[in-house]
Amino acid sequence: MRYRLGVDVGGTFTDVLLLEETTGTTYRAKTPSTPADQSVGVLNGIAKVCAEADIDPSDIGQVLHGTTVATNAILQGRGARVGLVTTDGFRQVLQIARSYVPGGLAGWIIWPKPEPLAALENTVEIVGRIGADGSEIRALDEEQARGQLRRLAGAGIEALTVSLINSYANDVHETQVAAWAEEELPGIPISISSHVLPEMREYERTLTTVANSYVQPEVSRYVRNLDNSLQEKGITAPLSILRSDGGLVQSAKAAESPVSLLLSGPAGGVTGAVWFAEQAGFTDFLTFDMGGTSTDVALVLGGEPRIGRETKVGDLAVRATSVDVRTVGAGGGSIAHVPELTRALRVGPQSAGADPGPAAYGKGGTEPTVTDANVVLGYLPAALAGGEVTLDVDASRKAVATVADAIGLGSPEEAASGIVDIVNENMFGALRLVSVQQGFDPRDFALVSFGGAGPLHANALGRLTGSWPVIVPPSPGVLCAYGDATTCLRDESARTMIRAFSDIDDAELRTALAELAESAAARLTTEGVPADQQTAKYQVDLRYQGQGFEIPVDLDATALDSGDLLSTLGTAFDEEHQRLFSFLLKNEREVINLRVTVSGPRPDVAFQALDVGTEDPSAALVSTNEVWMDGKYAPAGIYDRSKLTAGNVVVGPAVITEMDSTTLVLSGHAATVHPSACLLIAPVQS
Repeated sequence: MRYRLGVDVGGTFTDVLLLEETTGTTYRAKTPSTPADQSVGVLNGIAKVCAEADIDPSDIGQVLHGTTVATNAILQGRGARVGLVTTDGFRQVLQIARSYVPGGLAGWIIWPKPEPLAALENTVEIVGRIGADGSEIRALDEEQARGQLRRLAGAGIEALTVSLINSYANDVHETQVAAWAEEELPGIPISISSHVLPEMREYERTLTTVANSYVQPEVSRYVRNLDNSLQEKGITAPLSILRSDGGLVQSAKAAESPVSLLLSGPAGGVTGAVWFAEQAGFTDFLTFDMGGTSTDVALVLGGEPRIGRETKVGDLAVRATSVDVRTVGAGGGSIAHVPELTRALRVGPQSAGADPGPAAYGKGGTEPTVTDANVVLGYLPAALAGGEVTLDVDASRKAVATVADAIGLGSPEEAASGIVDIVNENMFGALRLVSVQQGFDPRDFALVSFGGAGPLHANALGRLTGSWPVIVPPSPGVLCAYGDATTCLRDESARTMIRAFSDIDDAELRTALAELAESAAARLTTEGVPADQQTAKYQVDLRYQGQGFEIPVDLDATALDSGDLLSTLGTAFDEEHQRLFSFLLKNEREVINLRVTVSGPRPDVAFQALDVGTEDPSAALVSTNEVWMDGKYAPAGIYDRSKLTAGNVVVGPAVITEMDSTTLVLSGHAATVHPSACLLIAPVQS
């Protein structure tokens, strides 16, 4: 038997899913996350799931891991002390940055500008310059460069970035400086911008490479420790890490380029959602992943997640390919509070996290959270995570009552209902960012909901967006781990190539793309993916001459081989520009960047169909409970999801429970069980 192990570490829980490839049988475990050392929670989860499946850890063939180590290093400021080498005259590239201030017109008054990840005192300049055309304008001065590197060595830096002007056009200077740095700073990890991001724009390229250096020691330590711990447990299977774009990379390579892992966790959920939505027959949908601390949303079109070229983590925005995920501070642990000044109820972004957690967890938490509100309303059962967490209803009522008292409501139920409504609106706003703001009508899409808390709020989000059906996959609380286990190895090559359409022909463009494809394919081959099992996807960044931004245009292999490549690109660019901005220009089009992504085959995982039953779900009915809905208490059926069969229709109000999540069906709606085991929630037709 062949086992794949998917592991996803969240802010509150660590999710582990063991998948037997030939039968599609899955085993899952959910254990508390261990923020001080994520590998502890991972190993606890692996031990638990192996015991449930009754297998020896050595039977696992692959370990596939979505991690937030790089993300947390940025958010918590726990990265390395970075030294930066720049071209003479560019020492303050990170301080000058871009003239952008978040917020309204007066945002600059209250915005505390974040400190660069590489301090000015740890930034040095070296003599030498490459021109925009790749020619050498001024040679390097070895003695001067080594002197500057020795200065950084004396400053006690822990990682080094080399980012020189125009190195995207010619990396010879950066490569030489890196070689000298290896001699002057032995043992210090070195990142060079022409390898991390070989594209134009000095600030973005420098910032992205510095971010890579900043998280590299932390990620390297984590990957090395986890690999060693797995070996000690008898797991000799290779460890692969999920990239921000939803592909996998072997652990050693992940440690070299950790900036590509910043959205590793959220990408796993989107990948898993694609797999299950395909089984249910849907290719266009929004994804909604609500965990304990935050909610991540994304858009999938034609079975492919929308990919962005900018990754945002806190105040940091780097150029790295990632699933276009938007995050809002709304989760099950989000704290509800009433500011003294406004006396208006607010929810989040502060979170109770895993420790102490919501008041309902009985671990010392006293502040009211979204989870407590759901407990008060009767939407959550007495135990979570398969009995891992027992809920304290009285503690939840006491916590939520403080909100009711602060704003003068008559009961904890009214306050809890308000908390849920506000957090739903917050998440609705995030869904609009990936749909309406991108030119898509959410009513044209389904909504796939997952995460430990997502299915509780999914029906309400479907009502707000008009996205039907709402799809709740099986094991929604561990879907990120499922995505980790069902995706493929991936690599990417890119370069800047600034040419007006009139200055380039199809043959030159086709040759440049082919060279990038060969480069990425060669690296994937070294990771064990045979050349005949690789597929390439092409992307060209285009703009009108005079514009200061580009729009990525995707190409498949058929379009690449077509007779008129530039014409095909131009038409696709105009269509995307019209969709985004509702107008076109007569300016000549311009090629800016080329990008090729090469992927290995997706694993051949068997699909387990549910037994077919009737519409009557009574065999799965466990009990009836009173829930607060539409301003009053109403009886709701409590169903065991594991006992539902294909064709069952659960009419709301109802609560459907399982080991890792709970699904709420509102009154006036019904959940139909699909043969894929997905729940399809939609309004009841009158």
